Amino acid sequence: MRMRPLALLSAFSLFINAHAQGPDLVGYWHNWNDGNAPYLELSQVDPRYTVIEVSFTVPAVGSTYDMVFAPAETAPATFIADVAALQAQGRKVLISIGGANATVHLDSDAERDQFVSSMLGILNTYGFDGIDIDLEGASVAISGGTIANPTDARIIRLIDAVNSIADQYEVTHGVPMMLTMAPETAYVQGGMSAYGGIWGAYLPIIDALRDRLDILQVQLYNSGSMYGIDGGIYTQGTADFIVSQTEALLQGFTTGGGFFAPLPPEKVAIGLPACPLAAGGGYVSPAVLEQAVDYLRGTGPQPGSYQRVATYPTLRGLMTWSINWDAVGSCAVADEYAQAYEDIFGITTAVQEAPDAGIGVWPVPVDAGVLHIADLQGGEDLLLLDALGRVVASDGASSDRLELNFDLTTGAYVLRVHRDGAPVTARRVVVTR
Repeated sequence: MRMRPLALLSAFSLFINAHAQGPDLVGYWHNWNDGNAPYLELSQVDPRYTVIEVSFTVPAVGSTYDMVFAPAETAPATFIADVAALQAQGRKVLISIGGANATVHLDSDAERDQFVSSMLGILNTYGFDGIDIDLEGASVAISGGTIANPTDARIIRLIDAVNSIADQYEVTHGVPMMLTMAPETAYVQGGMSAYGGIWGAYLPIIDALRDRLDILQVQLYNSGSMYGIDGGIYTQGTADFIVSQTEALLQGFTTGGGFFAPLPPEKVAIGLPACPLAAGGGYVSPAVLEQAVDYLRGTGPQPGSYQRVATYPTLRGLMTWSINWDAVGSCAVADEYAQAYEDIFGITTAVQEAPDAGIGVWPVPVDAGVLHIADLQGGEDLLLLDALGRVVASDGASSDRLELNFDLTTGAYVLRVHRDGAPVTARRVVVTR
């Protein structure tokens, strides 16, 4: 008997809808093979990652605006199916634009229009939920104007292009396009020290698109030291840096281009390296990360010299570079960042185990895709939940014994058994295959 996919019961609707605004774990996924952080199939992504950002779509050779993408190590049909499978689990899959090695310039209206057309083609071909803007280096710079009224044609065309992509996406798919951004600190908080060139260059883009923006996840790494809104200077790789740079986004700050208005905490995630080798600097241990996040959310003491202005219990979550680096055990503990997210935000509280009520479940762990349940009465509802408490499959028992056949990614799940609408047991199920 196969489990019916995504049969969501009303008892779980409140949790699922609440999770739509976080907390989220955002991770970048490498579309290349690196010996230190090897290529992963999308089906191998740790189930705790709720937003997967595919890295990257880049301009075609000889272009700065005609965007192209193809999976490097996976057949396109398989990749498309894997994207759909992640979405069926309630996760979002985005395509990230640019990266550190790609220059994107829109130097005419025709180039802007081709950028829009090529991005819509990629979104529609692979079924992505939206886009992430990760433009670095020479892709974004300012020479004048203000945050509210930029004058650089490339900035204005980029804003117009994103609005056009989002509008056309919603018409085609009937739902809003998801939009995230991952600028480096110089492009955002750097506006406090200067406004020109790369310094503060993302601020007009963020400001113009703030109503569409779902998550801003500034890279708090490869940064050096930056000002906080208190006038202090803080160094990457510390709890103070995380708290000060995050609160700048939540309180707003003054620049030479005007005041950057604060973002709501539901739109702000903390971006850090998954392990020491994933970036040139900025890594912190899970303990330091937890201290910083707990302080920001108002659940822990002040971890350093920076004193926060307010508390932000609805902070959106965490971002990392990258899923691939997090998966390897040679850089830090494997899945260290995903585990830190789980520990900090307590995402498993909705699926805690309960007494087994005499119901037998085997084998544990599951390595063959078949789970046996015995000692039922018949008539029970069985729900399988992922690590975030989302129902990924369900079935009903017609006798005292049931065999469940499923095809799930490696990870931890919880099997809930309901009798007469009430839960009678919850058992952890680990899938290893």
